[in-house]
Amino acid sequence: MRFETTVERPVEASGVGLHSGVAVRIRIIPAPVSTGIVFVRTDLDRFQVPASWRHVARVSYATSLMRQGVLISTTEHLLSVFYSMGIDNAYVEIDNLEVPILDGSGLPFVELIRQAGIRRYRRKRRYFRIRRPVSVEDRGKRITILPADSFRLTCDIDFPHPLVGRQSLELEVTPERYAAEIASARTFGFEYELDQMRSMGLIRGASLENAVCFTRQSVLNPGGLRTPDECCRHKALDLIGDLALLGRPLLGHVIAERAGHAMHTALVARLMSDSSLYEILTFDQLASRVAQALVS
Repeated sequence: MRFETTVERPVEASGVGLHSGVAVRIRIIPAPVSTGIVFVRTDLDRFQVPASWRHVARVSYATSLMRQGVLISTTEHLLSVFYSMGIDNAYVEIDNLEVPILDGSGLPFVELIRQAGIRRYRRKRRYFRIRRPVSVEDRGKRITILPADSFRLTCDIDFPHPLVGRQSLELEVTPERYAAEIASARTFGFEYELDQMRSMGLIRGASLENAVCFTRQSVLNPGGLRTPDECCRHKALDLIGDLALLGRPLLGHVIAERAGHAMHTALVARLMSDSSLYEILTFDQLASRVAQALVS
């Protein structure tokens, strides 16, 4: 994709926040070139919180952003869809503190983007290309990013459950593959953890309509899993949403081994702390380099 984009027309959705349980409405509207994704709290005098690594606040069970004390929680699903479907610029008007969970996946947001359409600007898109490998590790978990001329993802998870276990997914992230293979994967949890999470003030809005819930041997949801590896696909969805905080489309191969939100955002912070790890270039500059490499 050579040029920056935004949505063609406004679209909206409403629901509840997964963790807060509050009713919330969002409206996605076009934004000018080089705006990025910006949340606008319509209940707080239209206060703006850009979707940037600079504003990461909490990363335990979701990725939250905060600017001057104003919070936007559970941003990762919507940002994952914007990033993967090629939306560079948009205002997200929101009238409460948490993005609605909808059905727990990215699919409703993909459908919103399709409904809105995509407008292409004349400004050339600038890509974030990894120049040399970098890793973040912690207690047997690791996330690595390697140089590549496309956005590739390898995601491994391992949960001690008969319907989950060890799962792995690898793909080149394109709008088409994301919509077909990643977007429908729902957030998930385990029945034996519910009381502890509620005591922490979490999952107040969770239900079987917006999350997969595992008992120790089965799935509580009447329809079961959407795919056998739905958990791994959802982890990939979350990872992409956290990488969106870079603010530019990524060119690199991300390898996540049992990583979570904290490690995802730590990788983003690590990258942004050292400009020698990456370069910013246009699609035309990238194409020229690839052509020269093929000739040589």
